[in-house]
Amino acid sequence: MQRPVQRAMIAVLLAALLLAQIDQPYPDVALLQHLPTMLLIIAAPWLLRRWPLSDAALGCIVVFLLLHTLGGRYAYSNVPYDAWATALTGMTLSDAAGWSRNHYDRLVHFAFGLLAVLPVGELARRAGLGPRGALLSGLAFVLAISALYEVFEWLLTLALAGDLADTYNGQQGDMWDAQKDMALATLGALIPIPWLRGRLRGVTPAP
Repeated sequence: MQRPVQRAMIAVLLAALLLAQIDQPYPDVALLQHLPTMLLIIAAPWLLRRWPLSDAALGCIVVFLLLHTLGGRYAYSNVPYDAWATALTGMTLSDAAGWSRNHYDRLVHFAFGLLAVLPVGELARRAGLGPRGALLSGLAFVLAISALYEVFEWLLTLALAGDLADTYNGQQGDMWDAQKDMALATLGALIPIPWLRGRLRGVTPAP
């Protein structure tokens, strides 16, 4: 059963998703970007009854989906973080770091790995796996989903018109984009593992 804090987190995600549609700058790919999040919000009450999660684990999912919602509004490649940084500090992140491309998509791939291990690990623990097996399940999930997503993007490129596919995929001319995205997700997944092993010991397997 959802606790009040979990209902509040889902409400925040829904509000962010609705706000992202106001004056949508990339309507051609908005549905592709945001439909999965909307379906997850609709299914959340049933999913959380069937597979309950701690507040921290659900928080990881919500933070990732908030990052994805922001990226989806701007088709990822056009998230105006340089404009925001200039307004706050008078200089751009790209100039400070020497970047030649928009790196928001890299951040979200890294965040996916970082934030997915705890919820997947909790579900695996409740299914009867030990802490080590649960962590390996979380890592395997990140590796598998990252690879499947890149295959999905490739298939989408074959199915959609060139400009529309490029707008959605956000490759930005980098032929190694898929490999870098998967590597960042894997790195993100490895970082919390030492801390999460102790936390998952406290998760009680389902009877």
